[in-house]
Amino acid sequence: MPPVTALAGIRVVELSGLAPAPFGCMILADLGADVVLVERPGGNGPAGPPPGPMQRGRRTVTVDLKSEAGVTQLLSLLQKADVLVEGFRPGVAERLGFGPDVCEKLNPGLIYARMTGWGQDGPLASAAGHDIDYIAIAGALHPLGRAGEKPHAPVNLLGDFAGGGMLLAVGVLAALVERSRSGRGQVIDTAMVDGSSLLMTFIHGMAAAGRWPGPRGGNLLDGGAPFYDTYQAADGGFLAVGSLEPQFYAALLEGLDLADDPDLPSQFDIKAWPELRRRFTERFLEKTRDEWTAIFEPLDACVSPVLSLAEAPLHPHNEARRAFIEVGGIVQPAPAPRLQRTPAKTPAPPQTTSVPEVLSSWS
Repeated sequence: MPPVTALAGIRVVELSGLAPAPFGCMILADLGADVVLVERPGGNGPAGPPPGPMQRGRRTVTVDLKSEAGVTQLLSLLQKADVLVEGFRPGVAERLGFGPDVCEKLNPGLIYARMTGWGQDGPLASAAGHDIDYIAIAGALHPLGRAGEKPHAPVNLLGDFAGGGMLLAVGVLAALVERSRSGRGQVIDTAMVDGSSLLMTFIHGMAAAGRWPGPRGGNLLDGGAPFYDTYQAADGGFLAVGSLEPQFYAALLEGLDLADDPDLPSQFDIKAWPELRRRFTERFLEKTRDEWTAIFEPLDACVSPVLSLAEAPLHPHNEARRAFIEVGGIVQPAPAPRLQRTPAKTPAPPQTTSVPEVLSSWS
């Protein structure tokens, strides 16, 4: 008999939205929750997530939440659900007729998870915004980029996914644990600006300890250190170098054939970092990315090839761990983390159904 998944029996209603909420619900679905995506007629338009990986493991129903009949259908689902996830601006759900007060009376055990950029209150709560805006005022954008250059957004990973969807899933899991003791649901206010700030905790600690003294691109982990950076190889590929500790740095010099060079600056001579970077840059340009990968493979130097989206699934380590899977003909990351007794199943492609069919399965 196959093992039961960790969130088996947990019913989640997800109101369609953009990246962060779908990602959080994807995590819940991967862990075994029965997630029903309530899609608006016509979908989310070109800005919405494309069908596929982000909607895996869900059943989808189409409901017009601007109509009284559509709200009635939604409330019939929420009466039997454990979790509602919505990503509207503050006050929208209340105006449409399914705010937290209405839902609590209908289902006192319902966990009402709200996903926004700025949060449910504060001066910017009702303002428009995107990932780049949230990480900007969170202090998470300012450190990103090369010395002397403008801040550079890391696509939308920090705000939408790490500080948004991932934190949403954590909040839902925490509320489910608490409900197992109290029997009561609660509202979760997940804001991408809060989550992005939270991700900067380590850097705040480094700064408080005087270990983040420089401006952008001049510190240990932001590209300032020549032994924690990327380097271009002869074929245009790149290597990622993370040789922080002395033993790893020694292995880096061994791989670059610089270990016996008497003119090489010492590792933590910050004033000499430009010269050290120049030497590393010149050396990495002497061989291709894959040649350097072969050289460093037997060395514990924390040097790795920078792989493209197409290359990553083919790396031997990722293949051995089945870190990528195929769902509906699309290669995509496998569910994570991996639970020993209740492992996640391979997600199913998105499926279209109806509210009556869902209610019948939830009876």
